[in-house]
Amino acid sequence: MTMTTAAGPALRALADRVGIIPEYRDQTGREMRTTSDETRVALLAAMGIDASTEERAQQALDRMADEERAELLEPVRVVPLREDAGSIEVAMRVGAANGPLEWTLELREEGGRVHRTEGRGTADGDGRLYVALPGRPELGYHQLRATVRTSEGEQVAEQSLIAVPPACPSPEELLKGQRVFGITANLYTVRSAKNWGIGDFGDLAALLRWGASVGASFVGVNPLHALRNSGWDVSPYSPVSRLFRNPIYIDVEGIPGYAQSSAVREIVSTAQFRAELARVRASDRVDYERVMALKQPVLRALHGAHLRGPRSRNPEWRQWIESGGEALESFATFTALSEHLGRDGDGSGGGEGSWRDWPAEYRDPRSKAVRRFRELHDDEIDFHRWLQFVIDQQLAIAAKSAKGAGIAIGLYQDLAIGTSPNGSDLWTYPELFVRGASIGAPPDPYSATGQNWGLPPIDPRALKRQRYQYWIGLIRSSMKHGGALRIDHVMGLFRQFWIPEGKSGSDGAYVRFPSEELLGILALEATRAGALVVGEDLGTVPDDVPPAMRRWRLLSSKVLYFERGDQGSFRPASSYDRSALATANTHDMPTLEGFWRARDVELRRKVGLIESDEIAAKARADRDGEKRALLEALTGEGVLSHDVAAELSRGDASPAARATLRGAVHEFLCRTPSALVGLALDDIVGEGEPVNVPGVGHDRFPSWTRRLSMPLEELATDPAVAAALRCSRSAKTNPHQ
Repeated sequence: MTMTTAAGPALRALADRVGIIPEYRDQTGREMRTTSDETRVALLAAMGIDASTEERAQQALDRMADEERAELLEPVRVVPLREDAGSIEVAMRVGAANGPLEWTLELREEGGRVHRTEGRGTADGDGRLYVALPGRPELGYHQLRATVRTSEGEQVAEQSLIAVPPACPSPEELLKGQRVFGITANLYTVRSAKNWGIGDFGDLAALLRWGASVGASFVGVNPLHALRNSGWDVSPYSPVSRLFRNPIYIDVEGIPGYAQSSAVREIVSTAQFRAELARVRASDRVDYERVMALKQPVLRALHGAHLRGPRSRNPEWRQWIESGGEALESFATFTALSEHLGRDGDGSGGGEGSWRDWPAEYRDPRSKAVRRFRELHDDEIDFHRWLQFVIDQQLAIAAKSAKGAGIAIGLYQDLAIGTSPNGSDLWTYPELFVRGASIGAPPDPYSATGQNWGLPPIDPRALKRQRYQYWIGLIRSSMKHGGALRIDHVMGLFRQFWIPEGKSGSDGAYVRFPSEELLGILALEATRAGALVVGEDLGTVPDDVPPAMRRWRLLSSKVLYFERGDQGSFRPASSYDRSALATANTHDMPTLEGFWRARDVELRRKVGLIESDEIAAKARADRDGEKRALLEALTGEGVLSHDVAAELSRGDASPAARATLRGAVHEFLCRTPSALVGLALDDIVGEGEPVNVPGVGHDRFPSWTRRLSMPLEELATDPAVAAALRCSRSAKTNPHQ
């Protein structure tokens, strides 16, 4: 039989069934881009579906239909519990059964309570039997067991029934109607007298206390996800794991037993150690490898004391290990294996490279070789478990410190959109992730071929088959010890732009995600944590996203740089959304000081993002217009005097005037109706250099390494900080204003 190239109705129906969107509107809002059949075939192949011909596409469609008909219950169901709703109906797929059926439903609630009901019924014309759920469950994760008996036999199925609230907690509920501000910081940039060349959890606790002293209600930080901390694998948005955190942030001197350990004293008292510590502390850049080289031997010495101590009699440790489960065991095993096998899998060490380069027997976390490795290297694996335990304890101490200082929200954490293709999450859950495609962004005026972020997508069908356990774990771990969570690129919960391997963004397509179910679980975990949720919804936003965010009560992101009128004017403060977090910028944008001095234009020219001096001159001229528009907005709002505006307009403004400008911007943001305002620590201090230049490699710009020029200890007394830290929302008076 002759095969024909797939380019027909079966291919398109199959692509639609798995969520490949046939077309999308580009960033200009004027042009529709159509998904090609070639892209459909490539993305289906990445999902493990052969649609290379129309016949094979039809066969795949038929298999999916057969599999669906054979399921008595869907593997998972997310049900919002609304007060005005009646009983919850259960649909069982019983097929074309003849005559009445006997059925039993048993609902086992998360808390252990069991409801049971049974009866007889007849399938509807669609082959389903509809019955009411026994009892109304509480919010939580429950198990539903269905049994159907016919003359042909008995069929049994189980479903994870997730009962969720209709929305996330609102600022009105948690803040009693108050509009508040907070400090946003990249923790790795923080400089202090105590830290070892990178901001740590001790600094975070101090930052929370300082924030509380100036009236802030939260401190937001970059994603704290686990990284390799070597080479250029240091982006917080391309982590080894989103489920676990980075040990580089551990405050080593804050670990119990540090001061009493003779082994530690022997390490830290050497001249070589002291010289190296002084060097990383003085550096303007975070040297992740050197910092970890300093911390590792001390951490291992302290872990040795932990091993020798009464671990088995420590209920906190025992309980924590049990709660981590297989996910913690796999992450610790992966990390130990990475260090053991090294870059090329030859045992040379180094912890770099991809697990796909390991010997075949170690690529499967469930293999006999991996089990044997666990037996032989239990102490090493325990070390990585213990590091996560220490992180959890230190974050808990920071959160307690914030609560004791009276800070309303406390820690505001950040969840990255994806994970590194070489990370432990892919090794642990290979069935979840798509191979042969990457997450990215479609073509836009800044990039004619789009952006490929190199992040492997999660297959939404596989996520549902897994009953959303990975998503539940992500949200739960990200919200632990915090009062707010930012979801990076929240549109990824609705659709993601997938680029086939070897292709550019021009050949990509959007893939739908089960947003209502993902948002329902998010609302459940946020309710349990008592946390607000902010969705980073910048850029081109599909029409269905804003109403869904409002319905689920996710706060939007409003950035001063983007809040512009048709002629480039800055929108008045009163025009900002109430249900939003308002900020001047983000980690991908210039700081206020960098914006004012056009430092970002200089950098973009230097790294090749601006192709010529003529284009750079045009960009600087455009920036001059933006600066004039900003001064007009600030003076019009009454937050900046005309005298200071005149000085700033001359182009030779003093550092004091520029600090006053930053304070005026912050006061402008604090006058908006937005529920939350975030003031960047970079802008409070007056940093001119960005932390990230998107779209370029580390060979052209060392993103994610820049440290603050001002130590944490000087924040309370520096006059420029006092001038920049203006916010009329402050519940306390800044003594330096």
